[in-house]
Amino acid sequence: MNALIKFSSYSIFLLFFFGSLGCRESVSNSRATISTSNSDSLSVRPITEAISPKFHASHEPKKKNAPFSDAVSAGNFLFLSGQIGMNHATRELVPGGIAAETKQALENIKSVLIHHQLQLDDVVKATVILSDIDDFEAFNLIYSQYFPKKPARTTFAASGLARNARVEIDVIAVK
Repeated sequence: MNALIKFSSYSIFLLFFFGSLGCRESVSNSRATISTSNSDSLSVRPITEAISPKFHASHEPKKKNAPFSDAVSAGNFLFLSGQIGMNHATRELVPGGIAAETKQALENIKSVLIHHQLQLDDVVKATVILSDIDDFEAFNLIYSQYFPKKPARTTFAASGLARNARVEIDVIAVK
């Protein structure tokens, strides 16, 4: 049975734009998604299949019973939960202040990404929460070493981070 799906000219533009970037789920309406692949073939599938979230169990044994997922994938996106500067082997914040905690938080993010066959270069967005905005400069010195491609970022200060951490970072990566 043949099915006819109508897309606007804007949708077709998005198909070619995102398709040229190698994206798979790029153009959709409320019923279907057009996908491209490396072979430049097109396929149409239900939108719910393209973006249904998958909640991933933690790769850290001590976090298996946490009330949240370390990562959730939806389409080509991987959303990571916030990471603080905790050494997962000891379950304690690393000593050394904002620089050490930032480095450990980013290493934790890197570890989760690697577990999902991704890397820091795949990060497109970061959200950073500092317990003290005066730590902004020291934080940036470490952060910039991990993200030379400069993903989009939001940074703000808030008190009362988990375990009295000085920084928490969450990211969104693209597969």
